[in-house]
Amino acid sequence: MLKFFMAKINLTNRVFGMRDFITIPLVCAPFHTLYCGINSLFAAFMPSALILAMARFVDTALLIFRGGALWETIYTPLIMIVAVIIYQNINGALSAFSGERLNLGLAESFRAAPVEKRARLEYRHIESNESWDLINRVCKDPAGRIRGGFQNLLGIAGLVIQAVSVLSILFAQVWWAGIAIIAVSVPAFAVALKGGKASYEADREAEKFNRRANYLNEILMGRENVEERSLFGYTGAVKGKWSEKYEVARKIRLRTRLKYFVRGKGTGILVALLSVVIAGILIFPLSSGKITAGMFIALVTGIFNLVQQVSWGLPWNLMELASNREYMKDLTAFGSLSEQEGALDDPESAAFRFESLEFRSVSFKYPGTERYILKDFSLRLEGRRHYAVVGVNGAGKTTLTKLLTGLYGEYEGEILLNGKSLRAYSQGELKGIFAVVYQDFARYFISLAENIALGGKGLPGDTDGGEGGSKARMGEILKQIGLEEAVRELPRGIDTDLGKIREGGVDLSGGQWQRLAIARALCRPSAVYILDEPTAALDPVAESEVYGMFGRISVGRPAVFITHRLGAARLADEIVVIDEGRVAEQGSHEELMGRGGIYAEMFESQRSWYQ
Repeated sequence: MLKFFMAKINLTNRVFGMRDFITIPLVCAPFHTLYCGINSLFAAFMPSALILAMARFVDTALLIFRGGALWETIYTPLIMIVAVIIYQNINGALSAFSGERLNLGLAESFRAAPVEKRARLEYRHIESNESWDLINRVCKDPAGRIRGGFQNLLGIAGLVIQAVSVLSILFAQVWWAGIAIIAVSVPAFAVALKGGKASYEADREAEKFNRRANYLNEILMGRENVEERSLFGYTGAVKGKWSEKYEVARKIRLRTRLKYFVRGKGTGILVALLSVVIAGILIFPLSSGKITAGMFIALVTGIFNLVQQVSWGLPWNLMELASNREYMKDLTAFGSLSEQEGALDDPESAAFRFESLEFRSVSFKYPGTERYILKDFSLRLEGRRHYAVVGVNGAGKTTLTKLLTGLYGEYEGEILLNGKSLRAYSQGELKGIFAVVYQDFARYFISLAENIALGGKGLPGDTDGGEGGSKARMGEILKQIGLEEAVRELPRGIDTDLGKIREGGVDLSGGQWQRLAIARALCRPSAVYILDEPTAALDPVAESEVYGMFGRISVGRPAVFITHRLGAARLADEIVVIDEGRVAEQGSHEELMGRGGIYAEMFESQRSWYQ
């Protein structure tokens, strides 16, 4: 049933508006949405019912004391008052329960929609600051925003019904008093709507500084940086930067909220003063007999309660609704972001025999920039050979990986894989063909077995079977990468939790984490393996050892080593030197050293690292 509802929530190329504050909850939790809606509207009539019941009760009581009515006549209005009070108390508990069920339904269903949309986005949006700010705003608490908008609508509808029903009674008794309350209340509503929009716009601006402040806060508080915090003592300096960003964000929000808080409370005070005046004026129709004592008491009580809701409750709901409406505009913009076709496809495990990879006059620049990272880049890789792609930082080495794995498709020229355009391959096919170990590889604080299984086709925890996910296969991989003995010493072996977030968790050394990242790539039976500088944090000798180990493991399979340090390059069958976005040199280590070109110069400058 849940999957059925989730299928209906599609964020892509859809315009979101006020109606979606109702339709989305109906999709995610239909019963509890209907209950909350109907119950809220029904409860809105209770204040006017209580006014009429109280007026009748007081008037009946006075008649009984004057001898004009029997004691039995008091029972009906008394039962009415008790019934309203009991309903309000029971309704509070039931509404709270149903509201929680609605919250759970939204959290379970709708929260997944922005996550899936984000996973489908073209990679260029992830690297864009503007898009990333939008993504952060939308994905921060999507279920909470929808729930808030739904509750705002119910609150406004309930308060309007309550106001209309109470004012109808007031109109019937003193018509001009109802008109006066409406006239003074309208400006409060206008201020609230304008304030809600301004508040959300302020949040948009503040979020840019908040994101930076949150990053600095993680540096100050996170476990990952504790050693360097203690060693270098930079807490004070970073705290100053954090305080600066935090204060900018806080002041942006404060200025806007304070401005509309003063305006809103000012109009609210006018409405409150008006209610006091009306209560005083109602004494005259009371003294002339136009209204009864019971109606006078009930009206005064009802007016004071209505003023509280109209001057504070209704403007607050309007302000929050205006803010949530701005969120819907962001949600619409988020849904319109372009997607990568097949981004969520699983890697296809069909047998693929690598024959050749060719770049034909490929030029590429990142979206929103003018500088070409690759310019007329041409290269051909063949057979089951090992290639090393080398060059200085910024030469375009990592860009090659992004193009090959389909993260960017807006390049000029052609990339041919086995003679077929790379663009003709689906994302599932590319995921199955290439396995990459990145420089910034992830450290997952789950069990060691689950860390490896993430690279296979099975889900984390599926360690007893599934392609690439069996413990026997994992054992072979751990032996190949030299982690077998280290794993044997762990408290629970391959099932030991990694990291310090769980009791009994064990951390690994930097080199062990890197070998584990390689194990994750090996877990998938891919056709081509790419190591994109995953050993940059190691010393040159340790780096050469890791590349040598990987070279032995991948014998008979095509592999590409991307690095700016040349100790590992000697292990490759062929070396490609990239300079200023083009292939500057190509050949074996001995050939390139004999030419005395860029490679030879780089190698000589690094020779001492490996001796």
